[in-house]
Amino acid sequence: MIKAIKGTRDILPPESALWSRVENTAREILALYGFAEIRTPVFESTELFARGVGEDTDIVSKEMYTFEDRDEQSLTLRPEGTAPAVRAYIEHQLQQESSIAKLYYLGPMFRRERPQKGRYRQFHQIGAEVLGSDNPAIEAEVLEMLQFFLKQIGIEDQTLLVNSIGCPVCRPRFLEELKRALAEKKVQLCLDCQRRSETNPLRVLDCKVESCQPVIDSLPKISEFLDEACRAHFDKFLGYLTSRQIPFTVVPRLVRGLDYYTRTTFEITSGVLGAQNTLIGGGRYDGLAEALGGPPTKGFGFALGLERILLVLQQSEKQVAAGPAQLFLAPLGEAAFEKATLLARDLRQQGIRCLLDFEARSLKSAMRLANKLQAQYVLILGETELQTGRYLLKRMTDGTQREVREVEIPAALRGVAVPVSQG
Repeated sequence: MIKAIKGTRDILPPESALWSRVENTAREILALYGFAEIRTPVFESTELFARGVGEDTDIVSKEMYTFEDRDEQSLTLRPEGTAPAVRAYIEHQLQQESSIAKLYYLGPMFRRERPQKGRYRQFHQIGAEVLGSDNPAIEAEVLEMLQFFLKQIGIEDQTLLVNSIGCPVCRPRFLEELKRALAEKKVQLCLDCQRRSETNPLRVLDCKVESCQPVIDSLPKISEFLDEACRAHFDKFLGYLTSRQIPFTVVPRLVRGLDYYTRTTFEITSGVLGAQNTLIGGGRYDGLAEALGGPPTKGFGFALGLERILLVLQQSEKQVAAGPAQLFLAPLGEAAFEKATLLARDLRQQGIRCLLDFEARSLKSAMRLANKLQAQYVLILGETELQTGRYLLKRMTDGTQREVREVEIPAALRGVAVPVSQG
């Protein structure tokens, strides 16, 4: 038997319905905040990620799925969505259409990392980018939007962590001090951090290895090296969060794992997930467009992992609100079946989700099937019901039965009062 590749998985019903509701909620809220969807190819030139994400990041050096096509061009399955979105922004000169572009994307990403709970080699992200402004009010608005989104889908356990990692003007002085401190404690670091301390010392701060944490806690803080412009930007950002009543915690070690970040970085975490608790991450990347050969462009964005979001929802009692009431039609006899097919068509056109069994069953068997399919209501159609034009509607949660005419069915499913009988 051929099975799914290691690190990938099939998303099956009923879980797939929850995925759809989360995605649809995200689309609705992103639209409310003025974002428009962008769809980029699943594979790009390898150079895009080497230049954009950074050659010394774990993503580029260890995790990318890279291959040569028949023209000997190096291609890579996208490991993240920001670099492709900025590439498209540059290529199609979207800056000419508006001074600020607000784009979002949704789809699969690929990284060859060790599969574990909530982490897969094919995973799914929703991300958004604001291109064309460095106003810290934009950053606060995006975080306001994310907080709104998480509450809408039922995630109340959320913590916002923020930091500023400076800019190319003030960061070099910090990096010199960081290298000096790392050199003194190099032997106490994991092998990856020993390498990073030479090639890209900022990445050491992003290490999750437990034995490295005491060393990292003792290292200089970048907040002590911010220049006046970066400090003013960060203070304004924090002020906007405060005015919006968005709780936050400043974490001086928060740098994220990609080279393109500058100034503001953030993560939103959830205690439900344990150690690997990040739901959403992002920040400012004002130099990325130039690194990819485009015009100077200010940028700020985020990405959220859908697998992580779904993991939290599945472990919590409160989830995304269910869709329209689901109705199972239980016809008894050939004439009732023919009527049920037409009735299902009419109800679906009114927005009612209908399930219809195409096999002849007894009422007892039909009720068992309806229960297995998690139908909320069952409509019983027998010979008597066809003659009188009145059908028996049963609510599965408590066994309440109502006698309804065809025109009353949608209202009855929506909770509008109709005559009730117990049975």
